[in-house]
Order: sequence, then C-alpha cells, then structure tokens
Amino acid sequence: MPAAPPRSVRATPALLRDLRQLQVVVFHPDDSDGHELIGQLHRIGCQVRAFWPPLDKLPDDTGLVFFAVRPDALAVELPWLKREPVPPVIAVVNYENPIIIEAVLRLNAQGIVASPVKSFGLLSATVVALSQSERLRERDRYVAKLEQRLQGLRKLGKAKSILMLTRSIGEEEAYRLIREQAMAKRVTTEEISDAIIKANEILAFEGKQGTGNG
Repeated sequence: MPAAPPRSVRATPALLRDLRQLQVVVFHPDDSDGHELIGQLHRIGCQVRAFWPPLDKLPDDTGLVFFAVRPDALAVELPWLKREPVPPVIAVVNYENPIIIEAVLRLNAQGIVASPVKSFGLLSATVVALSQSERLRERDRYVAKLEQRLQGLRKLGKAKSILMLTRSIGEEEAYRLIREQAMAKRVTTEEISDAIIKANEILAFEGKQGTGNG
C-alpha cells in the first residue's frame, strides 16, 4: 500500500482552491508594474485591493500582503506589523542593496517577487507564502499549548506541596484530593490547583496581619 503524501502536499490543492476567496492587499505605486501585479493576481482569482502609500491599518479580512519595497516607503512605520495575527507578506523588489534587504527583513517577508513583475513564479510565491504562514501559526499554537500545559503542571505541583505541608500527607494523596475535587466540581485539576494556591496566599496574608496586630 503506497504511503500517504505529507500533510503539506495534501494541503496544497486546498490552498489553490481557496485563492478565489483570498483577500489580497497590494501596497504598490500606481504604475505599470503595479497594474501588472494586480492584473496577474486577478487572473489567479484573488480579491485585490491596492493602496499607496501603505496604510497604518490593514482591512480586517486581509489574507495576504504584497508590499513594494521603495525608498519612499522605507521610513514608514507600519503598526499592523506589530499586531497579531499578521498576514503573510510578499516583498516586491526592483533592485538589491543592503537597505532594501534590511527593509525586506523588517517586513518579515515570507516571499519575494522581482520587479518588473512577470506571471511566472507569482502563483508559486503566493502559495508558498500562505503555506509557510500556516505552518508558523500551527507552530505558535502548539507552543502556546505546551506553555499552558507547563503552567498547569507548575500550579499542580505547588498545590500538592501546599496540601502535603498543611495536611501532612504524601504526594499521591495530595494529587488524589485535587483530582477528586476537580471531578466533583466538573472543572480541571489546574483550576482546583489555582484555587488552593490562592486560598493559601489569602490565609498566609491574614496570618501575617494577625501577627502584626498582636
């Protein structure tokens, strides 16, 4: 039985189908090269909106940005680059030098299209940028889940330590109590652990207050 194709390969046809619903923002001067870029994107099937100079805020449904890296736009602040989620960016460059390359890196571009724009390579650049962006989002979601799980384990460990100290019980017994409370209240062990930690902090604070008043 032949092996199944990699997930990224299986996802490519879906990306191609979705291009007709893709909202593309083009930041490009109103010149012949900009018209060619917009025309090629329309032929691919994308929904295109063009602006120049670049906007401070992207339209909410933006799925991809083509950005012409021009000297008059290099010093422009782009607040949308600092807000999550940022759609993938494809830089359109007409020559190479250290300043242009630095600008491309500042855009965190996930693709480059050479100017003057030609039909060859534009579709590939679009699909690759979208695919790489989705992979990065999946990685970020995975990392966020790991961080959340690690935080939960830390809370659980602290709550067990509190129970072990205050009730003079072992670790297994402390975990059993937390788990039983979680099942009885239909919440997670992390929520029970958080409640134990907060209750312990309140009691510790009240104990200090009482000592001070005495």
